[in-house]
Amino acid sequence: MSRETETRACPALLIGAAASGQGKTTVTAALARAARRGGRRVAVFKAGPDYLDPQILAAAAGSAVEPLDLWMAGADYCGQRLFEAAGAADLILVEGTMGLHDGQPSSADFAAEFGLPVALVLDCRGMAQTAAAVAAGLQHAREELAVAGLVANGVGSARHADLIAEALPADLPLLACLARDEAVALPHRHLGLVQAQEQGASLEAALDAAAERIERTSLPDAPLPVAFTRKPAAVPGPWLAGHRIGVARDAAFSFAYAANERLLESMGAELRYFSPLDDTALPDVDALWLPGGYPELHAADLAANTAMHAALQAFHRSGRPMLAECGGMLYLQDSLTELDGPTHRMVGLIPGAGRMRAKGGCQGMQTAPLPEGEIRGHAHHRSATDDGAVPIAHGRRPRHPAPGEAIVRDRGLTATYLHLFFASNPAATAALVGGAARSSTAGAQTATTAVS
Repeated sequence: MSRETETRACPALLIGAAASGQGKTTVTAALARAARRGGRRVAVFKAGPDYLDPQILAAAAGSAVEPLDLWMAGADYCGQRLFEAAGAADLILVEGTMGLHDGQPSSADFAAEFGLPVALVLDCRGMAQTAAAVAAGLQHAREELAVAGLVANGVGSARHADLIAEALPADLPLLACLARDEAVALPHRHLGLVQAQEQGASLEAALDAAAERIERTSLPDAPLPVAFTRKPAAVPGPWLAGHRIGVARDAAFSFAYAANERLLESMGAELRYFSPLDDTALPDVDALWLPGGYPELHAADLAANTAMHAALQAFHRSGRPMLAECGGMLYLQDSLTELDGPTHRMVGLIPGAGRMRAKGGCQGMQTAPLPEGEIRGHAHHRSATDDGAVPIAHGRRPRHPAPGEAIVRDRGLTATYLHLFFASNPAATAALVGGAARSSTAGAQTATTAVS
């Protein structure tokens, strides 16, 4: 059999739901932890762009978890990652995004593309027979989907479970009934789940408790063998050989795809990490990448570290490449105002007064039309910028004509709310952080409209 047609089989399951907030992450994490407790090697992925759920899933599985998105990464990329996982794991789990059929592409599209059976998670609080009707509707909305069964979450009693089971059609088994239990609940804040490193021992206890409950159900038997086919991809050139890239990483800046880091290293780059919270100097590097995160939760400490401000200002004056995404961009602007709180002075490399807001923000897929080439990515934030710099371009939405996120450039700095997925265009990424084929402006101007 040739490498081009090589296939590997591995038990796999996509965990989908009727909507967000139904318990997909808890169920996926519980399955992963149960498999790990049983001595199985488990590979976990998240369908769609996400930084927070993968942290929880990685803690459960004991291995790195990355998002796979059909639009942002492409079917060949996703298929190759699944193929590789099938050769290293005894079980593959994919957590869906939003509701099963929400978005274009949706979790259902992902399951259909790779032949993954689907376990439906439904929060059954306040309904019984209706839960069975909703599950049956999800099952038959696309006949090519293989639905393994229903996971009834938030069940209040044995009688509640019986009512759901009795109403289910014969071809839709009840895989698990999970009682309402705060011991397995995962804490939330704006943007999603609280980061895994912030939860510590409480997260481990919750994961073990959830795994024990899952182990008493038939859900661990639901994953069936799926054949995954090798999808050879073009190998990027050594465009960043010898290039040193400083990457901000600490409690304030943690939204960086592992896939992005792997790609930079595969192109020859050496990654050197630094903390804008704790370090007073930058590493000796040729470029900087400040990813997103939660600078608003650490704004006072970021403001107090003026030595790092000075180091970043000097680096910017040198004209070397800098990429700042979302939280990284907020940090490099003039100021950041907490929600109903004080305003803190930030680094001041580009104009802009960032402010947190209780509602609103932006999320969704967009293409960044950079001078180096188009790179796909997504936005997800609960903040706005007033009096921001005049953009060189705006993100392009796949199915909506309205301009997307502003993209600002000043000397070597490129700043935007967008989180870029580097593998969507490796050559453009290499040019962006490598300094080749750069198109820079003489300086950022102040705009009167908001960048949001």
